[in-house]
Amino acid sequence: MSFREIKWKVIECLKNGNIEFEARRGIQLKNLLSTGDISPFEVAALIGRASGDHYQVRPYHFDSSIDVHIITVSSAGVPWYIKWYFTEPTSVFISVHH
Repeated sequence: MSFREIKWKVIECLKNGNIEFEARRGIQLKNLLSTGDISPFEVAALIGRASGDHYQVRPYHFDSSIDVHIITVSSAGVPWYIKWYFTEPTSVFISVHH
């Protein structure tokens, strides 16, 4: 899947509410989407700003058959880190923080 397709798919998940959050320690600091400090529409806008230069994919450390997608992008001078994977039909967010 191309970066453009991945970007479209995750933005659609955010817009349609097809999102979940991975349970983890430090979630208040590491996943501002799960705590409501940033909305799905705001995350979609951040991802929308990203180009392929802001994107990387890595195997998930718990299951290497799953691709973890990472976007690092700045908005208003604030660097954002967004990390997720897909489990049809949802996107599971691991980290959304600055």
